[in-house]
Amino acid sequence: MKITIDDLSGPEIAGFLDEHVRQMLSITPPESKHALDLDGLRRPEVTFWSVTDGGRIVGCGAIKRLDAGHAELKSMRTAPARQRGGIASSLLEHIIGEATRMGFTRMSLETGADEFFLPARRLYRKFGFAYCEPFADYRPDPLSVFMTRTLTHRG
Repeated sequence: MKITIDDLSGPEIAGFLDEHVRQMLSITPPESKHALDLDGLRRPEVTFWSVTDGGRIVGCGAIKRLDAGHAELKSMRTAPARQRGGIASSLLEHIIGEATRMGFTRMSLETGADEFFLPARRLYRKFGFAYCEPFADYRPDPLSVFMTRTLTHRG
């Protein structure tokens, strides 16, 4: 398994992300969907990683810079056939380490409140995220939950 920064230029990642956005729209009404599309993920304030195994994309995730010390976790996804195999944990550990190295001191996220998102919420709790109020431009939404954690610099 290999985790690398992705410039989002390849057709495989475009298809992987399109599937993600379509899945989110099937679960969440458009007014509560916060998943970034390909153009949103290409913005300069976003760093995007792909996870490949045997040359195939099996996962992805990103951070969006909110300010000098605060990053938002975005677009975490594992290929359905590979879920619960440790890909998301490995990727989240990598992203937290990279965000810390980049100088961020806090990471926050928005995820769904629906039962479908329970495994994601459990993963985030395992990695030290705690529930919080809406952050950045988010507003209270009964279909969303918000989580945050401090990033600790070592050295």
